[in-house]
This record gives sequence, C-alpha cells and structure tokens, in this order.
Amino acid sequence: MTADLTSTITPDFLKILSQTAAAYRQGNKPPTAEVVVNALLQAEKFGKQQRLNYPFSSLIGKWRLCFATGTKKVRQRGGIVLGKGFYVPKLAKIYISFNATTEDALVRGEIANQVQLGSILLKLTGPAQYLGKKNLLAFDFTQMQISVFNRVMYNQPIRSGKVQSEDFYNQPIAKLPFFAFFLVTGQ
Repeated sequence: MTADLTSTITPDFLKILSQTAAAYRQGNKPPTAEVVVNALLQAEKFGKQQRLNYPFSSLIGKWRLCFATGTKKVRQRGGIVLGKGFYVPKLAKIYISFNATTEDALVRGEIANQVQLGSILLKLTGPAQYLGKKNLLAFDFTQMQISVFNRVMYNQPIRSGKVQSEDFYNQPIAKLPFFAFFLVTGQ
C-alpha cells in the first residue's frame, strides 16, 4: 500500500511533524523534543499498522536534518529505545541525499551525507540499495571529501573504497547499515 495521508483525516503525529519542519525552516519556536519524539513513535506505529509502502522515487533528493533522536539499547528487553531527541543547530547544515542508478526490483542508488560548518564541508558518499517492500535503504559510505571555502582539500576512498562498493550489492542486508522509512512526505 502506498501512503496517501492527504485523503484521510490528518493524524495528530503528522500535524506535529509538519509544524516541526515548518517552524525549523521559518525560525519559529518548534514543539519540544519530547513532543516530536512521541510523534515519531506514533508515525512509526501507524506506518507498520497500515503496512505503508514507499517507492524509492519518494526518497530521491536532498533532505536537511533538523532533528535527531539517537537510540539506546535496553538490556532488560533487548530492544532499542529512542533517545530524548534534539534539534540540530542551524549553524550546522546537515544534509542527506539519495539518487537512483537503476530501476529494477532491488533499486540501486547512491547516498551522500554532508555536514557543513561555516566554510568547512565534510561529505561521505557510497552505494545504496532500496528494498521497497520493507521500506529499507541499506548503504555504505566508501568515499570521503573535505572542502574548505569550496576547494577540495581531501578526496579519498575510506576503508576499502571501490572494492567495498563493488562487493556491497552481494552483502546480506542484515550485515549493512540501513534506514527504515515509516513516513515520507514532501516536508
């Protein structure tokens, strides 16, 4: 099922997350971190219950990180719990981007993660593959670039570089870092 949250009554979590994104962009006071973490948990639960499915094309683009939760493992239950959450200071511009390189059932693509602080830019790139039925995007960073004042100072493979990216698509998804998407909107 592909998500279309606009045709139904807007869930509270979607209102909160939309307000959060708008407030961050416009410089207004956003909801508290606790409210945002709770809205994210509700969105994840809703996505699982509705078995929402997103095509890789809905992820293509450059996305700015404005809020992060972090996770912590819980020993008693063996599960993972979200951290308290925090807003990323606007001084630090953090982006993640996705590009497709094929249109097959196992969509292959590229991921880029960049952090800019003033005139310094750190960018990590590498291969990605999307498992649409599970809304999972596995990735690996294989290249690092550091620029100062838009001038590339360092651009090298990290770890085993090209060999790693060639072997990436043969790795089991369980052995790779991944993102699980439970809500995708234009915001």
